[in-house]
Amino acid sequence: MIVTPRLLLRDWKPEDRAPFAALNADPEVMRYFASPLTREQSDAFADRIDAHRREHGYTFWAAESRETGEFAGMVGMAHIVFEAFFTPAVEIGWRLARKFWNQGLATEGARAALAHGFDTIGLDRVVAFTYEGNRASERVMEKLAMRRLGAFAHPRLSADHPLSRHVVYEVLAATWSRAGS
Repeated sequence: MIVTPRLLLRDWKPEDRAPFAALNADPEVMRYFASPLTREQSDAFADRIDAHRREHGYTFWAAESRETGEFAGMVGMAHIVFEAFFTPAVEIGWRLARKFWNQGLATEGARAALAHGFDTIGLDRVVAFTYEGNRASERVMEKLAMRRLGAFAHPRLSADHPLSRHVVYEVLAATWSRAGS
């Protein structure tokens, strides 16, 4: 478990699946993804998250509000399973329910996850990527002192898909500052 001032990043519980499915079905939350997820797709994603934790010891953790105990979304890291100019790599990512947007929680959770990745897991590099029009996620990457590497066509989307163009950022353990990030 990772504790931040306002979040708990923890292993998933069975009762997280319903609010996770609601988050993944929200068209506004999922506007920069290929499509919202059905309950079955969301549960399958949760299964893959748990399998990644069992295999690697870290994952996209469930993010819980320390104030209310509510499921807020997910924040964490995972191995990238597609080929691109920046892989192999571990990615950091976040997905929060709209109720938790614009409060700095993605940055807070991601900063704690990066510290865990560098200090506990021993990673030497972490990347993040998003659709090139998702300025909110890019701002989080910039607040984390990540450096933009460039753009790429996401290999899991057709070249003519409106969301295929992505940007990728990276941060190195050797240059990341916990105090200054």
